[in-house]
Amino acid sequence: MTKLITVLIIVVALYGGWRLFLYWEKVKNEQETAKKQEAAAIVDPNSLPGLPRNLEASFQAAQRQGAPAMKQWLKNFGPMLQDPRKAWIELDYCALIAREDPAEARRLFAAVKERTPASSPVWDRVKKLEKTYE
Repeated sequence: MTKLITVLIIVVALYGGWRLFLYWEKVKNEQETAKKQEAAAIVDPNSLPGLPRNLEASFQAAQRQGAPAMKQWLKNFGPMLQDPRKAWIELDYCALIAREDPAEARRLFAAVKERTPASSPVWDRVKKLEKTYE
């Protein structure tokens, strides 16, 4: 009888260990999936479509020169840009002018928010900045 109980305890312990192992694998896979989704949510603005290649160099130069150059660049080349890259660039400009001209930053942010759909790769950034500009 004691041998039967011993065997039963061993079988239950092995089964419990197996279930614990399966649970551990499930949790580990969920964590890996969450990390992959977070990594996918990080957007590289340089990879967004909407900025013609011939304007890339002038855009980078305007960025280095600051807010007045960005304003002039957007005035000159803004009509040639397309979302989502246009929205990203305008949000960058909002951040540049937020201290000097908060009303203009809020106006521009509202325009970007209005035309940006929830499916856009820029949407997460819009939601993060929403409290700042509204």
